[in-house]
Amino acid sequence: MSKDLKITDIQAFPTSFPIPPANRVALGIGTAIKRDAVVVKVTTAGGLVGWGESHHGRAHTAVAKLIETTLKQLVLGMDAADVVGVWKKIYDKQLASHGMGAGTCLAMSGIDCALWDIRGQAAGMPLWKLLGGARRPVPAYAGGVSLGFQPPAELLAELQKSLDAGYKAVKLRVGDRPKRDLERIAAVRKAVGDELVILTDANIGYSVEDVRQVMPGMDELNVSWLEEPFPPHDHRSYQLARGFGRTPLAAGENHYTRYEFNRVIEDGNITILQPDLSKTGGLTETLRIAAMASAYKLPVHPHSSMTGLNHAISIHFLAAIDNGGYFEGDVSKSNKFRDELCSPACEWDGKGNVVPLDKPGLGVEVDEAFLKSHPAIEGPGYI
Repeated sequence: MSKDLKITDIQAFPTSFPIPPANRVALGIGTAIKRDAVVVKVTTAGGLVGWGESHHGRAHTAVAKLIETTLKQLVLGMDAADVVGVWKKIYDKQLASHGMGAGTCLAMSGIDCALWDIRGQAAGMPLWKLLGGARRPVPAYAGGVSLGFQPPAELLAELQKSLDAGYKAVKLRVGDRPKRDLERIAAVRKAVGDELVILTDANIGYSVEDVRQVMPGMDELNVSWLEEPFPPHDHRSYQLARGFGRTPLAAGENHYTRYEFNRVIEDGNITILQPDLSKTGGLTETLRIAAMASAYKLPVHPHSSMTGLNHAISIHFLAAIDNGGYFEGDVSKSNKFRDELCSPACEWDGKGNVVPLDKPGLGVEVDEAFLKSHPAIEGPGYI
């Protein structure tokens, strides 16, 4: 293959699979009934192919259509190594004004990650090395669509699988009712002990009053963060909630680009930052967000999207920044995008850490036959 990196084609594959009733998880945003993703393939004149994931945005066919029409026409013919130039062109022509806002961020994220995959392959380096990082263990917590609203005994049984796998940190779903949420957290703390790091995620399921009620209990149970109690635009509620206790507030998976994170950082209410590389503008933009956060001594714990493509690039990213925190390990009972779409996204050290792959680019191989056999399923993903 030649090193001609001119972009000659961009394809987007919306893909889905149903979740069996026995594996469905109830969260603050509803019960998941299917999983969706948008897989992006970028091809260069020299024959290099890069892969990325755009988050589905609960409208995966629309996101894919935007990639294969407007954004493709903007980007064709540009140099795949020019990630900053590609990002700026999409920003100037589609995102900054009169565009589709968050939808554009999702769409451009998959393109950007695929371009970084190509850059690594062209340089013969894994992304962690290309970015100036090291192949070091990255701490992981048990997350994904898992550990939802269920009786404490059932929750502990599911949790034990993650503990057996070596996880030292777990994320419990809250946003049910404050009393029931605290009962589940207390059951985990009592069963597992003080050494386990307990994180919580409300998936925007709380009111300000709910947080006022739940925060003293979270403080007492040593919860390490409360994630997304409110929608991302609800800045006043975050400001109020910050004064209810010591548990840090976390958010970021639904904040887009450095411009939204700039306000979050300046407000100072959310101190755990969680950008998603498949949502906020790709690796190019998440590196900028991490640099901004580093100036304020704030940690970055990226949110994980659906596929192994997102997982792999998130781990490369964490291995290359100075304020990286946890990788969100996907311990969902049912995730074909993790297990069947592509080769493993990382290595595990058995001690609760992931290690980035040591192959050029992302280091992940995609099974294109999977995309053909799992076409898009229209409709809501949560009920």
